[in-house]
This record gives sequence, C-alpha cells and structure tokens, in this order.
Amino acid sequence: MKCKISRNAAKVLLAEMEQEENKELKLRVYVTHAHGDHAHYGLSMDTPTENDVVVSTDKGIDVILQKDEPLLDGVRIDYFYVPEEGFAVTNPSKGNNGDH
Repeated sequence: MKCKISRNAAKVLLAEMEQEENKELKLRVYVTHAHGDHAHYGLSMDTPTENDVVVSTDKGIDVILQKDEPLLDGVRIDYFYVPEEGFAVTNPSKGNNGDH
C-alpha cells in the first residue's frame, strides 16, 4: 500500500505528532464514507492493530492503513491554507481528486 504526504501536511502533522500525548501514536487514514468508485477520508492519531498495515512515507511519518480497504491504497494527504485552512485527503490512483 502507498501513501503520499505533501510538504505542508508533513509540517503540520509532525508538529501534532511531537505533542506529548501523541508520542506513542501514529497517523491513521481511514474511510469515513464510500460511495460509487470513491471515498471520503478522515485522519486520527492511533495505534495499529492486526487489521492494519503501517506505511512509511518519504516525509518520515508512518501512516496506519486498514489492509483490506482498497480505497486507502494510494491516498495523498495535503494541507491547504486557502481558501480555508485544513487537511484534504484524496486518492488520485482511484480517480478521487477532491470534493465533488
């Protein structure tokens, strides 16, 4: 499984992961809602289970993905400052390039 994290997202995520309450946790990307051929995604700090795979990224952040969820393979995590500040999780490899 693959996961990409943009430079802006990595900067925000690393700051969050360095907080004391998150030191032992990893970033989880999960499907909040799937319909048709695409999904909507969520992010949380969590501990991997036997149903997960931990993917290392080129930004030094390990990401937890549920191993039997094909819509998670190839996710991309971005962080935008405009038009409003926040994360955007898409999966270009599955044709999901943003909100619809």
